[in-house]
Amino acid sequence: MVPHSSEDKWMTNPPYGRGPENEPFGEVQWRARCQCQRIEYEICRREPLDSKFCHCNGCQTLHGAPFQWAAIFHKDDVQFVRGHESLYFYNSSTKEPVHSLPCKISCSNCHSLIMDEGRHVLLVYPELIKHDTGPERQTLKDIFYPKSHMFYSQRVVDIPDGRPKWTGINGSSELMEGEP
Repeated sequence: MVPHSSEDKWMTNPPYGRGPENEPFGEVQWRARCQCQRIEYEICRREPLDSKFCHCNGCQTLHGAPFQWAAIFHKDDVQFVRGHESLYFYNSSTKEPVHSLPCKISCSNCHSLIMDEGRHVLLVYPELIKHDTGPERQTLKDIFYPKSHMFYSQRVVDIPDGRPKWTGINGSSELMEGEP
């Protein structure tokens, strides 16, 4: 575990805990876990608020991939059920291993990236959601398939999927015309 910020109240709030001021957790729709299975969390919302591919240089570097696939949920929609003591936090703005929002969350054992925590929402990685290889896999793909691309101007691969492509954050940057 890494050092926490001076304000540790966050540990009693979703997704880490459910303090008395928080609503009860709803019916579990999805379960996700890291590669070593030390960390597991549940999601009570069937469909994400949004889903997207982020092509920014920061995501490319931190994920070691051409883009990040993220599904956005309210913090109340997610709860850790195992391994939250093994979480590792990293703030990419300050380049410090601390829980200071926004931050990346990973497993301290296998180093799987778990999610991004923002001030109000979580960006979970659909690849971690448990599924079988049958119809459930197709359902997962259909529900979580990205609705848009962010920072597409920084892309390293073209994805001609017909989805909106933004030069920066979707809705508040320039929409790129045409494919790819």
